Amino acid sequence: MKHLIIIGAGGMGRQIYYDATLSKGYGSEWDIKGFIDDNLHAFDGFEGEGYPPLIGTIKDYQPVADDVFTCSMGEVLTKHKVCDLIESRGGEFINLIHNKVVLHPSVKIGKGVIISYDAGFGVDVTVGDFCLIQNGAIIGHDVKIGNYSRIDCRVILIGGVIIGNDVTIHTNSIVSHNVVVGDGAKVGAMSFVIRKVKPGTTVQGNPAKRIIYE
Repeated sequence: MKHLIIIGAGGMGRQIYYDATLSKGYGSEWDIKGFIDDNLHAFDGFEGEGYPPLIGTIKDYQPVADDVFTCSMGEVLTKHKVCDLIESRGGEFINLIHNKVVLHPSVKIGKGVIISYDAGFGVDVTVGDFCLIQNGAIIGHDVKIGNYSRIDCRVILIGGVIIGNDVTIHTNSIVSHNVVVGDGAKVGAMSFVIRKVKPGTTVQGNPAKRIIYE
């Protein structure tokens, strides 16, 4: 039996814990050991709620035999650094796929991926390493999602979409057929993306347009 450690004990971490208890492999392949977080007061105010213990900090934790990890952090670049750190110490990341998610055999999933409840997938989808796909997201046929990308609740990626690495697509957005979203780009909530999004840019609106921050 492996022992899962959740990186990050904030609100998302607590949600990931709950989702983990309803994910494939829980109780048969792995149990939940606890959390690590550099904020040792992360559970202040949540005592007695039944969460597993906060067992140490991210910066100091050394993986031991049968540890496995998942990362709850939503900010993709911070997540990238933290996962690299744990892997450099020999940590192994597993996928958390909610029991209510159905994947066709043609779907390819990397490592360290979190897929929450009611996410839907078409055929021949590819999901890279360390992605977060939240509840109610719809991933159309032939979509490709790069590493460390975050797809929020009720996002729709229509068939043939290509999402780069380190991309964030916020809640209720739609990316239209065959659109490419470049590395490091962000799509604001409730947007409709109908043309290519250049790497490192932020777009929002219907149709989505680039936002330039002064």
